[in-house]
Amino acid sequence: MGATRVTETLVLSLLLLLSGSSATQRKKTRAAPRMPRKQMVFYFHDILYNGENAKNATSAIVGAPAWGNRTILAGQNHFGNVVVFDDPITLDNNLLSIPVGRAQGFYLYDRKDYFTAWLGFSFFFNSTLHRGSITFAGADPLNKTRDISVIGGTGDFFMARGIATLMTDAVEGDVYFRLQVYIKLFECWYLV
Repeated sequence: MGATRVTETLVLSLLLLLSGSSATQRKKTRAAPRMPRKQMVFYFHDILYNGENAKNATSAIVGAPAWGNRTILAGQNHFGNVVVFDDPITLDNNLLSIPVGRAQGFYLYDRKDYFTAWLGFSFFFNSTLHRGSITFAGADPLNKTRDISVIGGTGDFFMARGIATLMTDAVEGDVYFRLQVYIKLFECWYLV
């Protein structure tokens, strides 16, 4: 009986030693952080329709709470407003630069107690630089910088996955804002 206990103890000790060493080896051989396969920076310029700027407007309020209207963003952190947009995308922060594509989608203000939005949009490219689209979605807490997900793409960006870091580059009241969009693609079947 004593020899059996010694054998069991040795086998158990050996198993514990082997399982501990394999866990240590796994920690040592863990893969390095993934680096983006492609990085790009674009700017998109949003000009909200305010009842007087129909010629230049690139976005419009299409849904408003009962206390709001469709030409002025509602009070209470714009809660309840839904805005659709078709904004120019440029390579620099100048609104008058030649567009390389369009940002098309919507944002909605989704909290009464805090200034935040939810975004769903695509960048559509049709230039000598890029062809196809990149699709984005996510919550936008409207901090100085924030990340949203790259959830797909077409053309040059087929099956794209990654992160887009948004930074508000300029604001002029409730009518104009410019976002810098720093895109980091980690997966894409066809990279330019």
